[in-house]
Amino acid sequence: MAKESTVSRKDFFKLKENKTTVRTEIVAGLTTFFTMAYIIFVNPSILGTTGMDTGAIMLATCISAAIGTLLMGLLSNYPLAQAPGMGLNAFFAFTICGTYGYSWQAGLAAVFISGLIFILLTATGGREAIVNAIPLPIKKAISGGIGLFIAIVALINAGIVANSDSTLITLGNFSDPKVLLAVIGIVITTVLVVWHVKGGLFISILITTVVGAIMQFGFGANVGIAKGLSVGNSLAPTFGQFLGGFGELLKLDQGIGVAIFSLISVLISLTMVDMFDTVGTLYGTASKAGFLTKDGKLPGATRL
Repeated sequence: MAKESTVSRKDFFKLKENKTTVRTEIVAGLTTFFTMAYIIFVNPSILGTTGMDTGAIMLATCISAAIGTLLMGLLSNYPLAQAPGMGLNAFFAFTICGTYGYSWQAGLAAVFISGLIFILLTATGGREAIVNAIPLPIKKAISGGIGLFIAIVALINAGIVANSDSTLITLGNFSDPKVLLAVIGIVITTVLVVWHVKGGLFISILITTVVGAIMQFGFGANVGIAKGLSVGNSLAPTFGQFLGGFGELLKLDQGIGVAIFSLISVLISLTMVDMFDTVGTLYGTASKAGFLTKDGKLPGATRL
């Protein structure tokens, strides 16, 4: 029994079957973490515009990403990491709380209901049916759109792209050390990826970090390397606050008709954004990793 148990644990992730090794997976895991780590800082900065406590958001971001990634690996055996979506949080902050005028508590209540709908669609097979009905070219187009959105957010945060009243966007100030460091990082990453260097993303992150440290601590240039992280020590400022948002979400003071219409429009918007954000990211990553079948389907997608 002990021997069978040992073999079972050893073959749990089917490394040989997937033509990989423990070393490869460790390097890939580290690469994935460092390429996703920006979310730890960007997510609080976006959601913080609604009045939410940024320290609590940062802590919740770390915890949710860790739990989601562990469940992805243990339940589906796909090497895919999970974290809060950059498209959905922007929609939450700038559309639901901004354009629609809801408080962040009411927005969280809408997200909670939308999550229940998403779980129901998944449990009943509705999500898989919708995903399978979408042609592969459109799935790839969604992936490209999400990639462009994240790219423009990164370029803006790096200062490479700036606001312009005449042309909407323009080039930033390239004399700024932060912008120069960002450009250096992009060039290094591009070269390593084009040369198909194993662990190229991870190596480029390390090199860029070293260059940034030299620029900041060696030459006194302000490139924005944090000397400490302001991570909240409690989830209390945001945990369970959605419970107080249901009354506002329904907007009963405006009449039952307006309340129902407002609620349905918010829930449909959230669910659709969540659906296509997930589909685009999932299938874009799965396609790049070679997990898709010839007809564009992802085996075992019901477990994701």
